Amino acid sequence: MDTTVRVRSRSHLTIALAAGAVFALGLGLRQSLPLFISLLNSHTGVGYATVSLAFGVSQLMWGVAQPVAGAIADRWGPRPVMIAGATLFAAAVAATPAADNAIALMLLIGVAAAAGSGAIGPAMLMSAANRLIPEVHRAMASGIVNAGGSVGQFTILPLTQLLIGTAGWQPALVLLGAAGLAAIPAIRVITRAAPAHANAHASAAGDSTECGAKVGEARVGEALRGALRDPSFLLLSAGFFACGFHIAFISTHLPGVVALCGMPATVSAWSLSLIGLCNILGSLFIGKVIQAASMKYALAVLYFARALLIMAFFMAPKTPVSFALFAAGLGFTYLSTVPPTIGLVARLRGARYLATLFGVVMLSHQLGGFLGAWLGGKAFEMTGSYDWMWQADIALCLLAAMLHLPIREARPLPVVAGQVQPT
Repeated sequence: MDTTVRVRSRSHLTIALAAGAVFALGLGLRQSLPLFISLLNSHTGVGYATVSLAFGVSQLMWGVAQPVAGAIADRWGPRPVMIAGATLFAAAVAATPAADNAIALMLLIGVAAAAGSGAIGPAMLMSAANRLIPEVHRAMASGIVNAGGSVGQFTILPLTQLLIGTAGWQPALVLLGAAGLAAIPAIRVITRAAPAHANAHASAAGDSTECGAKVGEARVGEALRGALRDPSFLLLSAGFFACGFHIAFISTHLPGVVALCGMPATVSAWSLSLIGLCNILGSLFIGKVIQAASMKYALAVLYFARALLIMAFFMAPKTPVSFALFAAGLGFTYLSTVPPTIGLVARLRGARYLATLFGVVMLSHQLGGFLGAWLGGKAFEMTGSYDWMWQADIALCLLAAMLHLPIREARPLPVVAGQVQPT
């Protein structure tokens, strides 16, 4: 029996690491694209706000793609959806150097690359992994997946900046697109058929009752209607909207902030990379914390900490050191909101349609991301600074912290080694 448990534990770790590798490529490559904003603006001549709009549409489409991909995967299985997404993302990024007008930028960056990336986003990855990983291990698995995304961000961004400097920005984009295809072997690992014990657990989890309704028996449409009538689900989605706004603004326009302060582009590349490095610690930490602590309070604390951090950075003198400290602090909370948010969706609505329902929450996040990316460019064109965007970030972080407090959350069960807990 002990040998069987050890084998299963190794298998769960392999699945989590494979999902983390996919997220590393998807997030790292996607987060590298803002390094090309000024280069694309010079190449196309369409204007900074128009290029920012393309990146804003990308944020929105990434959110739209996740519930759509999740619904298709819930019906037909995740493997074809995720392989198609990785291929679409790779092709769109590699074709971006050919874009010479606003429409081409919108279609390649705003639609195709974002839709492909959304199909291998966290909603799809965790839903696919959860088919094979029992609930008792899912919080830590979610932390590993998020840490994988951080590894990608930490490694791929400085490599992208190096490629731009040595090979030129157009060959760099082609190489980034080709690198995206490396996700396909890992996708095959996390989308293999679930073993009998995992299927039994998933069936038990899917049949859990929430507010008198059997979630496992609901069709996807019924599951969506039930979620949208749930005040706690709506509060969670609203809080994630605020998260998307300030994360997209910072990830898209930090290179512009660095340039405005008269510092070299390497400061922005290493700042974004440092966010990824510190998020490895934050993701693993939050994955451990939420196994025994309240997820809604963890989220409230994370958003309040972000508000204080952004306020301190906004008021501080802008130097390479202040950028590094800000990136380190933000990195610790950067993707740490994802594991407790996924966990709350599963607690509130069950695990059967997790890909679809977390995709809806992620859509709210990306609606905020669209506004954060687009309005950042508009604010700079109108005022020559990003001041009011930083102020909006602070206000929305505080609002997000308060929105999580009324969420209805079951008291977490104690974790017992070897025990499979109900969802």
